[in-house]
Amino acid sequence: GGVGKSTLAARYAAARAGERRQKSPVWWITADSAAGVRAGLADLAAALQPGLSAVLPLEALAELATAWLSAHEGWLLVLDNVTDPADVAPLLGRTMSGQIVVTSRLGEGWHRYGARPLRLDVLTERQSVELLLRIAAHLDPVTGGAAELCGTLGFLPLAIEQAAAYLHQTRLAPAAYLDLLAARPGAMYDQAARGADAAPTVARTWQITLDRIADVPLAGHILRILAWWAPEAIPRTLLGPLASPAEIVDALGVLAAYDMIALDTRTIAVHRLVQAVTRTPDPADPHRRAADIDSARDRAADLLNQARPATTDDPEQWPAWRALLPHVDALTVHARGDTDTADTDLLLYDTGVFLHGQGALDRALRYLERSLAASERLHGSDHPDTMAGRLVLASAYEDAGDLGRALPVYEQTLTDMTRVLGPDHPDTLSCRDYLAGAYTSVGDPARAIAHCERTLADCARVLGPGHSQTLTSRHNLAQAYRSAGDLARAIPLFDQNLADRRRFLGADHVQTLASLNSLARAHRDAGDLARGLTLSEQAQAECARVLGPDHPLTLTSRSNLAYAYRDAGRAKQAADLLKRTLSDMTRVLGDGHPDTLDCGNGLACLYEAVGDRRRAIALFERTLTECVRVLGPDHHHTLSTRNNLAHAYHSAGDLARAIPLFRHSLRECRRVLGEDHPLTKAARGNLAAAQRTGRRW
Repeated sequence: GGVGKSTLAARYAAARAGERRQKSPVWWITADSAAGVRAGLADLAAALQPGLSAVLPLEALAELATAWLSAHEGWLLVLDNVTDPADVAPLLGRTMSGQIVVTSRLGEGWHRYGARPLRLDVLTERQSVELLLRIAAHLDPVTGGAAELCGTLGFLPLAIEQAAAYLHQTRLAPAAYLDLLAARPGAMYDQAARGADAAPTVARTWQITLDRIADVPLAGHILRILAWWAPEAIPRTLLGPLASPAEIVDALGVLAAYDMIALDTRTIAVHRLVQAVTRTPDPADPHRRAADIDSARDRAADLLNQARPATTDDPEQWPAWRALLPHVDALTVHARGDTDTADTDLLLYDTGVFLHGQGALDRALRYLERSLAASERLHGSDHPDTMAGRLVLASAYEDAGDLGRALPVYEQTLTDMTRVLGPDHPDTLSCRDYLAGAYTSVGDPARAIAHCERTLADCARVLGPGHSQTLTSRHNLAQAYRSAGDLARAIPLFDQNLADRRRFLGADHVQTLASLNSLARAHRDAGDLARGLTLSEQAQAECARVLGPDHPLTLTSRSNLAYAYRDAGRAKQAADLLKRTLSDMTRVLGDGHPDTLDCGNGLACLYEAVGDRRRAIALFERTLTECVRVLGPDHHHTLSTRNNLAHAYHSAGDLARAIPLFRHSLRECRRVLGEDHPLTKAARGNLAAAQRTGRRW
């Protein structure tokens, strides 16, 4: 309802009645019941022959009108708001020489009567704005916010007419109406302008429809659940746990028949305004009781949780995650945080972890922060799940470059885990490893190394030398040595860890393959290019064999191999491989994933190294724009790419752009990383070099 069926029919009837050649009657019947149809036909008979109404009963008058229609031509009969095709079947089944127009919310079943359905859609944005401004003529067509209001109302004619009449009467601006809609949705969806008390409103219109399908309670329950998800591309499989397949198909069919939803073979769509009204409680509407809406909200979260893939790091399950994301997003927008259940908390947590892995750090932080708030409310601050959530949130802060928030959260979480779980608990030991990595990120390698050494000793003592956490801790210590430039200690430790992971986890375990990649990179850093290249080729072949060509670690191993080719002087081979890797990362991970952006940065550096400064600058500029957009201004990739772009400008002799960008880069590195971080030192040195070049010129 609400798309303008009756309005269109009335316009058509008025146009026909106004034609000069129209000699036969144009008649309107409110046909929402069989009795209404008979009464309308009786009124037609009385209009054709006024004297008969005083002597014939209603049924006889209705039959007389039907006979008259069968015997004459050129007339138009509008049967408005038909709820059951059987109510008008006696008319449609007769041979007629006039025209019958039927309006109905029921979209199915008309083929049996030879009728040709014409489905009405919502208006376009332009049509919606024109309708709004025609009624609320006081609005400024340019700056009045009409388009935004119409979009919020889903371009539904009835909703736009209702809003426009209210704006015309109150002289409010669209922005003010939107504020009222957000604050008092129940009242506004049922608010007609004064003097229009009998006029239909969005809420009243759909209540009538739901009254008609009340004999299928599952249909109403499903509609209330759908109201909490995104309006389009809702997988039908999400509803599977609600009832038997036959019952679900029947309920969806009823909703589709009354145009409350749209169906295809795999997905469901719901008009966003239907959703908004359906999830807004109204004590006067039996279909919108607050308890039922709350129950549907919790069930919507539960169904998403049941459909959630088992892991977040398996590329084969990423399409399923991406199909769910719009609906998880919608749920978090429409449901208040203080209503989150344990199921919702789990859904929020895993979605945040997935988005973190995909590099969508801003979105990941929103989910992880809300999950942590729910966990603290539901379980308390000292619950293991709450502390684990805090640890993952700190990791996301770190990866987003927000070390100012990451370090205090890591440190507080470690304090809490030590107090609640004990110093030797595996979660406590894992937290210590995370904190050590953060010390490396802030440019404090000495502190990171000391932390890693103590953690490794405790892991070996408590868990044993072959435990996965012990192996992870040793890997982290080797990384800390490498970050500090102490390759003489890093390489033997990487070597030992690779051997132990092969022994305890197996040669094909993903952590074993990660160790092989790390060892190859450490040899390259140490200048052993031949050994580094051999190990890089081995790592690439093993990752592709075990994980497949599109796994993130396989893609990382390919970029590492490209850098090994570069270091070995095989620049063309390196550039070709890195170009293919960048293309595959963009396809698999997305153009905003940190690994994709890092690969773009690396390819641009390679272009600059071989003298192709034009392509280098173009790629640096594109990568920097994406880094700022996706990762934010404080992320390490953003800071590094900005410094590299300034260096490319310098190499190209464009000091007018290089020096200001170096200054900006140095300011940002100081602000985010501090004076002593290696990247800050590099930015300071690059600025000094560019200024010396400028003085020589």
